[in-house]
Amino acid sequence: MKDDVILRTITKFMLPFIQIFAFYTLAHGEISPGGGFQAGVIFGASFILIALVFGKSEARSKMPRSLNDILFSSGAFIYALTGLVCIFTGGLFLEYGELPFHSAKEGNHIGMIIIELGVAITVAAVMMTIFFEIAGKEDD
Repeated sequence: MKDDVILRTITKFMLPFIQIFAFYTLAHGEISPGGGFQAGVIFGASFILIALVFGKSEARSKMPRSLNDILFSSGAFIYALTGLVCIFTGGLFLEYGELPFHSAKEGNHIGMIIIELGVAITVAAVMMTIFFEIAGKEDD
C-alpha cells in the first residue's frame, strides 16, 4: 500500500480527525456512550492505520517501542494511583468521592476522568503492542 497515492493522501487527511474523535470519546465518556476503553481502541487503531498504509517502520518512528512501553505502564499506574489516593484519603479503592477536591461530586467527576484517561492510555498501548508483535519484525 506504500505506492497508493490516494490511500496515503486520504490517510494523512483523516488521521487527525480519527485521533480527535478518540479524545472526544474520552472526554464524553461519563455522560454518553464511550470512555477510556473505546478512546484507547480508536487512538491505537490510528497508529495501526499508519502501519498498514505507510509501513511498520513509519509507524514505529512515530511511536517507538520504548515510548509504547512507557505508556503501557503509565496508564496502569494512573489507574492504581487514583485508587490508592482514594484509600489514603479515607475511602475504598476507587471511591472517587473521597478524593481531595472541594466536594464529593467534584471528586467523582474528576476521579472518573482520571481513571478513563489511564484506561485509554493503557488500551491504546496494548493495541499497538499486539499489532506489532503479530505483524512481526520485517517491513512489507
